[in-house]
Amino acid sequence: MFQHILVAIDGSKISDHALGAAIEEARVWKGAVHAVYVVETGLFSSLPMDSTWEIMYSMLEQEGARALQAAREMAEKHGVKIETRIMQGHAGNEIVKAAGDIGADLVVVGSHGKSEVDRLLLGSVSSFVVSNCATTVMVVRPSQK
Repeated sequence: MFQHILVAIDGSKISDHALGAAIEEARVWKGAVHAVYVVETGLFSSLPMDSTWEIMYSMLEQEGARALQAAREMAEKHGVKIETRIMQGHAGNEIVKAAGDIGADLVVVGSHGKSEVDRLLLGSVSSFVVSNCATTVMVVRPSQK
């Protein structure tokens, strides 16, 4: 049923759980995982375009490369095919765009479990994806241990 599974990762524990869920779905359905890391360029919109911006962007890009390498290793360990890519822009928009580009059957995102007040003030990538994605979306929440 799910042959092309897109998972959004950001290097956090919850995105590790989302990656695990995506890999498990790929194993069950004999599908492939497509992992994306989005460098949120909107974070820099109020900063002047100088070397500070370039340094911060470079650091986030390096973090993304590390997160995607860890995703490749985890998928390979479980015998699942994986493709990875770094994108830049608004995370929610880029995830929805990537889902369309690859023809995703399932999109897996993590939710940091923000309160309703936080969601109103800060927005939520997972809520944006659920509201705007044309395909099935699985939201992985933090475990309650």
